[in-house]
Parts: sequence; structure tokens; C-alpha cells
Amino acid sequence: MSQKNNEGKRTARERLREEQERQKGAEKRRRTLKVGAVVVGVLVVATAVSVVVAQTKKDDGGSGGDAKPITVGKKSAPSRLTVYEDFRCPACAQFENQFRSTVRGLEKAGKLKTEYHLVTLIDGNMGGSGSKKAANAAACARDGGKFPEYHDVLYQNQPAEQDDAFAKDKRLLDLAGKVDGLSGPGFEKCVKSGKHDAWVKESNDSFSNSQYKATPTILLDGKDVYSDQSNPLTPGKLKKMVEEKAA
Repeated sequence: MSQKNNEGKRTARERLREEQERQKGAEKRRRTLKVGAVVVGVLVVATAVSVVVAQTKKDDGGSGGDAKPITVGKKSAPSRLTVYEDFRCPACAQFENQFRSTVRGLEKAGKLKTEYHLVTLIDGNMGGSGSKKAANAAACARDGGKFPEYHDVLYQNQPAEQDDAFAKDKRLLDLAGKVDGLSGPGFEKCVKSGKHDAWVKESNDSFSNSQYKATPTILLDGKDVYSDQSNPLTPGKLKKMVEEKAA
């Protein structure tokens, strides 16, 4: 075999080896790129999750459909009464007028705190805006430190369910005159401007998205204690449960 043929074979072998090396190098780069893409994808997803978690934490207790209730009583009270109610709701007035003295007495004794979630269910079912307007006015009374007194006056003077009297500012302002120290320019401006309308909407949205569908809904330490009519709640039963926990 001639030297020229040997060089040609060697050159062919070298070219084959070089091509194999190039293919190996290309495959390695492809694997590296794939791994890099996966890592980047994971980082993107992780970043997105972090943003969602951070946003969720930021919204906790804020305006994200989780409106804070209006609380009456000492924060340190051992029992918590949760009340979902609508100022136009006759059944809510029935509960309030039956249980008012018991609830207020337990609050004053430091044994109970009550959290009010104001709802606009009747406005949605029957039309009108009295539920919303009354809830806003009650929040205005809260601003002035007179929520429980004005809340109770509204229920004591509740119009018929079909009568949207609470939609009128004058009616809400006139009833404020029954609460010592509530009437005045600040309260009037708050009522007429609908200062707390956004909060009222959030409160109602929170109720709509909950498992509860009727007003009033009454919970004691998170347990429904009012809807079971086979074992109806009475002021005496409520007082006993609260006092037993406070003992």
C-alpha cells in the first residue's frame, strides 16, 4: 500500500473522529441547554408562586373580599359571637330585639365580644339600597364610637321589609338623633357621601362567598348556634354557654 493511500485513510479516520467529537460536543450542549431551560422554568414558576404568596399575604385582612367586621366588647373576652345580619331583614330584627340585653350585658361584663358582618341581602333580593345605606351609616357611627347604640336604634326602628325607608339619608340622620353625641356635621357628611360603601360591599361579598346563605347567621366561637330550630337558641342558653367558658 502506498504512502499516499495510507495518508488518505488516516485523514478519513481523523475526519470521522473529529465528526464524532463534534456530535458529542453538540449533544452535550443540547443537554446543557435543556437543563438550563428547566432550571429557568422552575425559577420562573417559583418566582410567580412567590409573587402570588406575597400578594395573598399583603391582602390578608384587607380589601380582598375579606372585610373586617365591626367588633363590640373587649378583645380579651373569652367568647366570640359572630353575627351576619342585614338592617332590612325582619328575622335579624327579631334576633336583635330578643337577645339585645343579654348580648350587651355579656359584653359589658367582659365575657363576650361580638363581631358584626353587615350584609345587603335584602337590597339584592327586593331592590333598593336601604341595607347598604344603613350599613354605611352604622359604620359612620362606629367612627364616632357609637356603633352599638346606633345599631340598636336602627333595629328598634326597622321599617317593613318592602319599605326601603333606610335608603333615605334624612331617615338615617333623624334616627341618629336618638343616640347621644352622634349627630353632627361629621356624621352627616359620612352618611351622605357613602364613605364606607366600599367596605359594605366587601362585607357583603365576603358573606356571599361563605358557606352561610341566610341572615341572621349567628356563630358562637365559630359554631352555628342559631339555625337549628329543633333546638332553638334562647337568651338563657346563650348566657349559660358564655358564662361557662368565662368561669
